[in-house]
Formats: sequence, C-alpha cells, structure tokens
Amino acid sequence: MAEKIEKKIPLTKKQIQELIKKYPSTFYVYDEKAIRANARKMYRAFAWMPGFKNYFAVKALPNPFIMKILKDEGMGADCSSLPELLLAEEVDITGEEIMFTSNDTPIEEFEKAKELGAVINLDDINHIPFLEKTAGLPELICFRYNPGPARVGNAIIGDPKEAKYGFTKSQLFEGYRMLKESGVKRFGLHTMVASNELKEEYFVETAKMLFELVVEIKEKLGIQIEFINLGGGIGIPYKPDQSPIDLDVISKGIKEEYQNIIIKNGIKELKIVMECGRFITGPYGYLVSKVRHLKHIYKDYVGIDACMANLMRPALYGSYHHITVVGKEKANPTHKYDVTGSLCENNDKFAIDRMLPEIERGDIIVIHDTGAHGHAMGFNYNGKLRSAELLIREDGSIVEIRRAETKDDYFATLNFKKLKAFEP
Repeated sequence: MAEKIEKKIPLTKKQIQELIKKYPSTFYVYDEKAIRANARKMYRAFAWMPGFKNYFAVKALPNPFIMKILKDEGMGADCSSLPELLLAEEVDITGEEIMFTSNDTPIEEFEKAKELGAVINLDDINHIPFLEKTAGLPELICFRYNPGPARVGNAIIGDPKEAKYGFTKSQLFEGYRMLKESGVKRFGLHTMVASNELKEEYFVETAKMLFELVVEIKEKLGIQIEFINLGGGIGIPYKPDQSPIDLDVISKGIKEEYQNIIIKNGIKELKIVMECGRFITGPYGYLVSKVRHLKHIYKDYVGIDACMANLMRPALYGSYHHITVVGKEKANPTHKYDVTGSLCENNDKFAIDRMLPEIERGDIIVIHDTGAHGHAMGFNYNGKLRSAELLIREDGSIVEIRRAETKDDYFATLNFKKLKAFEP
C-alpha cells in the first residue's frame, strides 16, 4: 500500500482571500497540474497494455475545460446521457473515443451516440431489438455484465443482486448470440460492481472474472471479444488515515491474470480499458466557503455559506470530506463541531462531531477531495444557486471555467408574463 498523503491546499491564504473578493460566494477550485500528473501516472502504470485507454467518467466532473485537459492527456469520455454526449462533441471527443454507458435509455440518446460513432454499451438484453428497430445496430457493441451473487459490491453501488444494471450471465451469452446472428462483427465486455474501492485486489479479481468470461464466450460462441472495460470505481483516500490505492499493484496483478488466462488460451489483441472519473480528478478539487454563523445549543454548530446543494455526498452517503480552516492548519483541533449549511434539512451537514481548531465568524473553510461528484451533483432545492468553478492553470494563473448561477438562471424556465394573466 502506498504512503499516506497529507491534505494540502494548492493556494495560499492570501490567494484564497483575493479569490473571495472576486467570487464572494462558495466556489470550487481544481488543480490542473495535479490532474494532468495523475492522468499520466495511470497511463504509465498500464503502459504494458497496447491500446489501454481511460474513458473519463463525465458524470464525475462534467466541465468541458476539464474534459479538454484530459483529452490532451489521451483520455476518452464515458458518457451516460445526451448532454454528456454533447459535451464530448463540443471538445472534439468523438467516435470510439466515447463509451456510451446508460440505462433505461431513450431512443434519442442511442441515435446521438450512433451518430457520433461512440461505443454503445448496452445495459439490458431487451435493448438489442429496441436498438435494432430504431437507431439500428452499429458495427461495435458492448454489454454491461452484472455478476449477481458471483461478486460483492460496496456501499455506494450496493449488492450486484440488487443493482438495476447489466445482463445476467445467461443473458450475456444469449445477447452475443443475437448480435452475431444480426451481423454485428465487433464485441466488447464491461462490468462495474464497486465504487470508491481502495482494495487493489478487488480490481484484479474483476479483471480475472472478465478474462475467464472472454475465454468462455470464444469457446461457446466463437466470438472474439475485442476489449474489456473494467469500469471505474478506483477510490481515493478521503480520510487522513487512508492510503491512496497503488496503481502499480493493480496493473501487475491484472498483467499476471492476462498472461495466465488470455495469452495461454491463445486469445490475441484483447484490449483493456477503464472508465475512472473520481480517481482522476477527485483529490484535486476544493470547495471554498466562509463561516457565516456559530450556534451553541445542545451541540456547537459552524454554519458556512455552502450547503448540501453544493456538495451532497456527506448527506447522501454519510461520506467523510476533510476540512481545513485556512490559516489554522497548525492549530490544535480542540473543539467539536457539526459543520452545516443553510438548507431546511437537518442532514445538511458536511461534518458531524468533527474536531477542528476553534472557529470564528469569517473564517475560510476548505473542503477537500471535491473534484468528482461535487458540483456535478448540485441542485436548486430551497432556491439555492450552483457555485462557480475555477481552474488553477499549470502556470499558477486562475481562470473561471463555469460562472456561478444567478437568480435569472433559476427563474429562466418560468414565464412571469403568463403568470400575471393566470387566474387561480
């Protein structure tokens, strides 16, 4: 296991104070240099595999500036909706640089994916005739496999037997047979059974499972699988006492299984791809907020100008996100607080019973590891507006890559002129 990483902020207190003057509300900041370095680290780890590619999970951080950076580092886009496909198209990610993995999919999304030449990864055996009768079957199709009782999921994705995703094993074989009879020539195989997993062996076991399936599919159906998609799910150390996952350990284990199963069975040119999002950008995003109020009743509360609408992971999953009080990094954590937002919901909390230095009104709070599934999961409950996103460029300059929402944005879908004439 790799060494633990100290939770640091890539900006000084003075820099953050200057940013707050320009962007007075809550905002996100991403570190381009660190994101690029991490992307290169992944590709180095799998350099032994010709054609290895990571399709960045757009849902994690759907910002075209970030996508353009990762395209420059050789990554494709894993999309799951029409807007995500349009984002990929906007940054010139097209063709088989897109993996389209969705569920309960409407026809217009299949049509756009096919128009772009994306790899279509089907979630359900019933989608085969649906796709054939509507958009038509493309040259290359992938299936998402749900191993059911053969694997154990984790808290975020859950038990595979209870998951709504994918084909059963018997459906997998029937589906490939159907494709072959329909004239499809190229095939892929995908699975995704865990999220934010920190055990290296989990990914090696997943690769082994898929390698064995590849061999069985060839033996029983005469079909050569062109690539396997190991999914994403590589976790990041949200807690200070956790260690980052070791990519080299994963790569070494997968390589051994590849040689023992794929090479020994005479299967050639099987590519390995992944669809990591959180692992690529998660540790390099920071939510910057200020303390509005302190409240002392049965517990001590720190009320900040961010809320669950900006970052819902702690409320949704009970997730831990490290908190730094800017300028008090070296101070002893002598006070126990709940750090809260202003939503009319009692679970609008970023931390519960968290030991922190003594906090004062006006202190700057930075919430770590928000570079994935942070801004992307924002919402407008209570009329809250989504925050701006900023990017620290490699030269240290800072640019706005998404402006903050305004009241006009919030009301844009309402017609107040029609309201005036409305009689209840």
